[in-house]
Amino acid sequence: MSAPVFDNVFAEVAALLMVAAVCGYVARWLRQPLVVAFVAVGILVGPAGLHWVQSADQVDLLAKIGITLLLFVVGLRLDLHVIRSLGRVALAVGSGQVVFTALAGYPIALALGLAPIPALYVSVALTFSSTVIIVKLLSDKREIDALHGRIALGILIVQDLVVVLAMIVLAAFGAAGRDDVFGYGMLGVVSGGVAFLGGVALMMRYVLPRLLDRLAASTELLILFAVAWGVSLAALAETLGFGEEVGAFVAGVSLASTQYREAIGSRLVGLRDFLLLFFFVSLGAQQDIGLLDTQIGPALVLSLFVLIGNPLIVMIIMGAMGYRKRTGLLTGLTVAQISEFSFILGSLGRDLGHIDSGALGLITLVGLVTIALSTYMILYSHVLYERFAPWLGAFERRTAHREEALDSPDAAPQADVIVFGLGRYGSRIVAGLRRRGAAVLGVDFDPEAVARCRSLGVPTHYGDAEDPEFPANLPLGRTRWVVSTTPVREVNMALLHALRHHRYSGKVALTAHSVADRDVLAQSGADLVLLPYADAADQAVDLLTEPGARPARPSAAEPDTDIGASRA
Repeated sequence: MSAPVFDNVFAEVAALLMVAAVCGYVARWLRQPLVVAFVAVGILVGPAGLHWVQSADQVDLLAKIGITLLLFVVGLRLDLHVIRSLGRVALAVGSGQVVFTALAGYPIALALGLAPIPALYVSVALTFSSTVIIVKLLSDKREIDALHGRIALGILIVQDLVVVLAMIVLAAFGAAGRDDVFGYGMLGVVSGGVAFLGGVALMMRYVLPRLLDRLAASTELLILFAVAWGVSLAALAETLGFGEEVGAFVAGVSLASTQYREAIGSRLVGLRDFLLLFFFVSLGAQQDIGLLDTQIGPALVLSLFVLIGNPLIVMIIMGAMGYRKRTGLLTGLTVAQISEFSFILGSLGRDLGHIDSGALGLITLVGLVTIALSTYMILYSHVLYERFAPWLGAFERRTAHREEALDSPDAAPQADVIVFGLGRYGSRIVAGLRRRGAAVLGVDFDPEAVARCRSLGVPTHYGDAEDPEFPANLPLGRTRWVVSTTPVREVNMALLHALRHHRYSGKVALTAHSVADRDVLAQSGADLVLLPYADAADQAVDLLTEPGARPARPSAAEPDTDIGASRA
């Protein structure tokens, strides 16, 4: 055994964090999620590399707390409203993707030489997609409220529920033991679980709401209690035999119905991400580089299955349900990777003795490949759609009735102005134009924004400004202006290109947040580029220097009403 590189645990952790920061910077430069960088750090500083990790117990403890917080936050943000609002699609696509991926992945894993139990673990691990990565990328692209973004969130919620159920079952079998012929051990675990859930339900009904109201006077105390509650239920669940992960998830769900869920969740995300660093580092440190040569082939096969098979499964299900090929592809690309939960499930299986380090290493390698490649697939999803659109007709019904229901049945035959994006800025423009007698057609890709807009009597289409085929559905013939209120340059450039393609002869007004973007859009052919911040600042100066120019408060003729809250 080699001599330790560092004299104490503090110096060891400090060095580990510094290496993680450097590798994380490189990953961000490559537009990769930090998960990939952290696993690479573990391989680098572990036994296969520099052999810096000597304090494995301390790192493992931090890793367990990180996993506990991850499941706690997942439970805390479990928004069943998303599933209810999307109806059958979230349940059908989410459950269908899990089932079909597992059923197709299992024989592939067997064909690659895995034993039945490891093959089962691997096939199940392939079904879960990364909530952290998908939400981050969709948020960066401002597509979290798009139809495909909402469906992806629904799929993730279904997957989260499935993975928690899988952990409960596995932990129960592990606690019962292999010699539990008559099922007494399993019965004891189930009884303990029922009592545990009953106790938490009573706390939710009679104790937690009043307690949180008292603690909320101090934000620091509220967050401290939330962490203590999550870790304590995780420890209790571990003692009862069905896993600390399950206890942490239940703890999160118990606080999800309170008014403090957002405050708690937003403040725990940073701590969760920091502590998860140690889990991924520990996972990388446990990889046996000697097995890498034998795992590359199977990992590539399984990675191709996830990268291609998962999107195909989602597209088939969504096409059969009546969604357009574009929505199916954009949704499918979001699930073309495996999740941090796949790593956790593999680690649980290894701890229970169901799989060995080789199977866990295979799951980890598939995770690294799929996460790295799917990141680019999500970032360039619209480019991929344009490339493959001619061959995607098989995944779409002749009539995409579900999305046509979102298209505007009440849209005016003609419109003077078409406004893309019904957020705060766009809704004010729509309201102002209508007050001046213009016929306005609103466009947004958030179904809720479309519904709100229609409730106010504004003709509206559901649609995405980046969809090159969408302008064909608009009454462009007599439209004088097309206005985009999103400041995203790529979206505006795509809209300009699509309007030209469909021979639109009117004027185009686009929005920018910087002078550089304004110049690019103007050179590309925009007739008018709006600078909301600069325009608002100029108006503020006018109001400050000429106080009597206009009333300080909105008048009855100028209602301060927002129609939506997203870009198109």
